Amino acid sequence: MTSKIPFISLNDGVKMPAIGLGTYQMRGGDGVNHILAAIKDGYVGIDTATNYDNEGVVGRAIKRSGVNRADLFVTSKLPGKYHRYEDATMAIQESIYRLGLDYLDLFLIHWPLPKRDHYVEAFQAMIDAQKRGLIRSIGVSNFEPEHLDRLKSETGVMPSVNQIEVHPYWNNERMLEADNQRGVVTEAWSPLGRGSAALKEPVIQKIADKYGKNVGQVILRWHEQRGIIPIPKSANLKHQSLNLETFDFQLTDDEMAAINSLSKSDGRVDGQDPNEYEEFE
Repeated sequence: MTSKIPFISLNDGVKMPAIGLGTYQMRGGDGVNHILAAIKDGYVGIDTATNYDNEGVVGRAIKRSGVNRADLFVTSKLPGKYHRYEDATMAIQESIYRLGLDYLDLFLIHWPLPKRDHYVEAFQAMIDAQKRGLIRSIGVSNFEPEHLDRLKSETGVMPSVNQIEVHPYWNNERMLEADNQRGVVTEAWSPLGRGSAALKEPVIQKIADKYGKNVGQVILRWHEQRGIIPIPKSANLKHQSLNLETFDFQLTDDEMAAINSLSKSDGRVDGQDPNEYEEFE
């Protein structure tokens, strides 16, 4: 399978596709069909999580696609209730079994949950699973700089990826800079903003008109040019396809700055502060 998507090298040498498919709320037979269609359309990066309750759906779509396992990049995430070392060790295996795979390309701690303070032992379990060949690359999601630094100081390993909230109303420049300084690749969840009015922003629409693109494509290109891997979720087949057509144009510095200027101090979609948020279980 030849991918039209560029790849980004992580700090452990693993190469990750520069855009992926988010699968949040894709469940059941419809979910299988949406994910299968995306794979057939050229997506090689598939992002799921234990808390999405759809690892089985993702696995079924992968199996039905007929695509070689080595040509896909599959990510899942560890929920907070499994942060203790033994629980994390078993949860990793369970995710792999539910997906029907032999290994995961990337596994993330979904939220740090610093009030519970077990994320270091969860990460150690991931390091050990990586040594056993169950995970190719290990990372985190929604981690702050102090959380990243603590992982490095206590385990000797810096995560390869930090999947965080980034979109035009929350450009999260602070965390992007922090990740870059540590050699961590930033991945964006809700890259278009969940139900975001950003898709109707005149500033972005003007840019889209210039390049003959839609607003979503411009926003995804804004992410990519910042070195961020977006994982847009769409069950619309046309949108899925168009979201891949973002590597054939280049935004100017002024256009990048114009989109960055839309960021708001209260721009998070659900107000989820990683230092305070208690993950659903």
